[in-house]
Amino acid sequence: MTKIVKVIALASLLAPTLYGAGTAACKGCHGASFEKKAMGKSKEVNKMSKADIVAALKGYKDGSYGGAMKGMMKGQVTALSDADIDAIAAEITGGGAEKASTEKASTEKAPAKAEATPVKEKGPVVVDINEKVNTKERLDKDDLGNKKVVTESVLGLRKTDIYSEEADTTGMKTEYSSDAPGTSQRIERAFQDAPPMIPHSVEGLLPIKAGNNQCVGCHMPEVASSVGAIPIPKSHMTNFRPTHKFDGKQFSKSIDNYKNEVAISKAGTKLVMARFNCTQCHAPQSKGDLAVSNTFQGGFSEKDGKSGSSWFDHMNDDLATVGEGNSVITEADIANKNSAAGASAWAKH
Repeated sequence: MTKIVKVIALASLLAPTLYGAGTAACKGCHGASFEKKAMGKSKEVNKMSKADIVAALKGYKDGSYGGAMKGMMKGQVTALSDADIDAIAAEITGGGAEKASTEKASTEKAPAKAEATPVKEKGPVVVDINEKVNTKERLDKDDLGNKKVVTESVLGLRKTDIYSEEADTTGMKTEYSSDAPGTSQRIERAFQDAPPMIPHSVEGLLPIKAGNNQCVGCHMPEVASSVGAIPIPKSHMTNFRPTHKFDGKQFSKSIDNYKNEVAISKAGTKLVMARFNCTQCHAPQSKGDLAVSNTFQGGFSEKDGKSGSSWFDHMNDDLATVGEGNSVITEADIANKNSAAGASAWAKH
């Protein structure tokens, strides 16, 4: 993919034909009221005037404005016309700033919320979100290893008597992170090559559609390093689906399954659409307490397995064809596959 195509791909995220030049796509990083510093680096947009917002967006578009966010923002505004930019600025200053002011007034007496810890520049920083709840005291209390009987009075995960609905019989509140992308710490992976979980707010980013994927604006490899995001791996740029042939009448396969053949293309520079729906594997994590202790211990084959993945380097492992490596299918199996005995033996494989 050429550089021009890459820019167009990113710019399409905010193309007027898809979004009507609205601000929905902006709120994922800047907040519902534009009160957040995107990636922990930008200005608080709701404190800017309409003229300043227009000047900034036009500057990003022509390359004359911006610092750390310049590369990413240019792709976001390339497809916007002057009229689109003016409409966005008007929406932000007419609705976003007013809403932020109202919310601020209503929460003045609320306890101050601790600011999110920015991701450090040198090396990935990961946190174990279960560290504080999986203490020895908690594990001893739940006594998961020794419990032989669960009484009928506490069926399920509840901790109160099922026969007396007391005031403390309440469900656990699900509360996701409100940190803007780029301002939160990465979550420790549960096991080797586990999909990384989402540590930041997904406000304005969902739902993800084939033609509307806000995640790629920060996580495409050519942008990720500049904003401190995890780059989309090569495995997501690789097509694992064989390209079979069908002329409208006759279907023929491009691989021979009897020989354990696989058809994996080389990694490209474009996200394979079989993996466009990010939240199918990556999910935001609730801050709520665990109903039951988590005693799962993930294994790691790589020293940096808690913060990264090496799956792409090993994805062809154990896919040996006939007579190679650990293949369980032999030439004799294939030669005998159509006989009654062969069919029976083949089924075992």
